[in-house]
Amino acid sequence: MRKEYWAVGLAALALLILAVGWERDEPATRVDLSRRVDITLKTQAEAITYAYLPQYSHSISFERHRRLVEYLSRVTGYPFRQVFPDTFDEHVKMVERGEIDISFSNPFIYIRLARAGARAFARIVEESGRPDFHSQIICRKDNRAIRSLEDCRGKRWIAVDPSSAGGFVFALDYFLSHGIQRQDFAEIAFAPGPGGKQEKVVLAVYAGKYDIGSVRNGTLELVKDKVDLDAIRVLAESRSYPGWVYSARRGFDPARLKVITEALLRLDQGGEEAEQILAAAHFKGIIPAMDADYDSIRSLANRISQE
Repeated sequence: MRKEYWAVGLAALALLILAVGWERDEPATRVDLSRRVDITLKTQAEAITYAYLPQYSHSISFERHRRLVEYLSRVTGYPFRQVFPDTFDEHVKMVERGEIDISFSNPFIYIRLARAGARAFARIVEESGRPDFHSQIICRKDNRAIRSLEDCRGKRWIAVDPSSAGGFVFALDYFLSHGIQRQDFAEIAFAPGPGGKQEKVVLAVYAGKYDIGSVRNGTLELVKDKVDLDAIRVLAESRSYPGWVYSARRGFDPARLKVITEALLRLDQGGEEAEQILAAAHFKGIIPAMDADYDSIRSLANRISQE
């Protein structure tokens, strides 16, 4: 009996649903299942990744290059995305893995990138008006124990990073050329943590934590709001080497690279917008570059490796 009641109930429910549909007078829709329409989802074009070697804090890196990256995106029509490696080594590895398309790096890092297939295509003119830069060896002005380069023996030296050109490598080569070896220092330390390493070197010397420090030229001006520069003395300066360089990772589309190169070099032609972009990035200009421009850096690296 229960099964019969269930059957009667279901039949009544079905009639009720049909009745409601009829009362609404809803027209039937014919569906032709033989016709198909392929739906394609629109996806955003993959952005070109752009990275500034983290010699300064990420906030400084972003502000220095924000206008330039926006300019490249607008002029080339390609979407760009600025990425921020925490260390020099991470920057190199990201280029090697294809996670950074366009790298802006110091020349010492560049020769490492070149071994992984990256190629230089542009380089900057420094704020000094020259396409090269150098290292400055600094100490506190009131440190009576350091009056000459020879006084650096037995002292504590803080540098930016083992791969920092102006912040270590150029200074090391300068010491070696004057007969001062690595083992002649009581300690060689490197600035801790991600980013902001140039500033940290100046602050460590200013605070008296280390006797001497090495930074690239231009750094002292950058930290003038944090440090009383009257308390800092530039003890020595290294020779100059080719400046910071733009390179493209191995396998990057040559047609895209040509467009990007032309856009960057156009900034060197002047104009109000170009001047604002270059000033924010602390460039005086951008000029063409090729891999052979950095052979002097390779010679420097060989000298240091033999020490």
